[in-house]
Amino acid sequence: MLKIAVPNKGSLADAAAGMLTEAGYRQRGTTRDLVLTDPDNEVEFFYLRPRDIAVYVGEGTIDFGVTGRDLLLDSGAPAHEVLALGFGSSQFRFAAPPGTVSDVADLKGKRIATSYAGVLEAWLTEHSIDAHVIRLDGAVESAVRLGVADVIADVVDTGTTLRQAGLEIIGEPILESEAVLVGRADVPEPVGIDVFKRRLQGVIVARTYVLMDYDIRVEHADAAVRLTPGFESPTVSPLHEEGWVAVRSMVPRARAQKVMDDLWEVGARAILVTDIHACRL
Repeated sequence: MLKIAVPNKGSLADAAAGMLTEAGYRQRGTTRDLVLTDPDNEVEFFYLRPRDIAVYVGEGTIDFGVTGRDLLLDSGAPAHEVLALGFGSSQFRFAAPPGTVSDVADLKGKRIATSYAGVLEAWLTEHSIDAHVIRLDGAVESAVRLGVADVIADVVDTGTTLRQAGLEIIGEPILESEAVLVGRADVPEPVGIDVFKRRLQGVIVARTYVLMDYDIRVEHADAAVRLTPGFESPTVSPLHEEGWVAVRSMVPRARAQKVMDDLWEVGARAILVTDIHACRL
């Protein structure tokens, strides 16, 4: 039976549970449950701290796991990213009091507080910056005010918490993170993982694309198809009324309204958009 680790609490846990439910897997009914078996799909889910998941996968006690890219890299575990899952996006960035650090080059010799020492130390080494890393567990926004550090390096969503702490963001992101499926590269893939990955990929595509149907005159079809090339290629079918065709294509959800406007301009009519609930491509 396939063993999969998923976050046990927090927003990452909620989003992971939502994706797995959409993929057809059973999920626990209460956060008190730490293990759930889905016999119909031959999967056993283990609910663990997000920071520990890559370690369990790296040790081989769990086949695959869902965690953040930042937590995977910070763990130093012998695990690797298999699939980006499209939720839980965040940035790992430097922040300091206004006017104290203008550029990342000014970090030399500074005390930098972080809960992600592995990620930070790798970045400092890559950029040949000699700084003192202070490891903290949990929120680090108060480290500068309390005199523990000169700069912090932390996960940033909106930046509101940093501004409330009197800090401003410095330079470009150290790391762009999101939820990822992780596994081990040095062992054979277990039976059933192909189906598991295919289901997750189907959910990702279904969340990213919509189906768009429209009618258009034959002489304008090429212009319309250029606007809706589809995932591979659109379906074009003749209509009962001579000189008209019906087109069906997958369109990025984020661009659907703009595509509808553009299709109308080239003569498309009866433009319909439909959600995709599941797919295999």
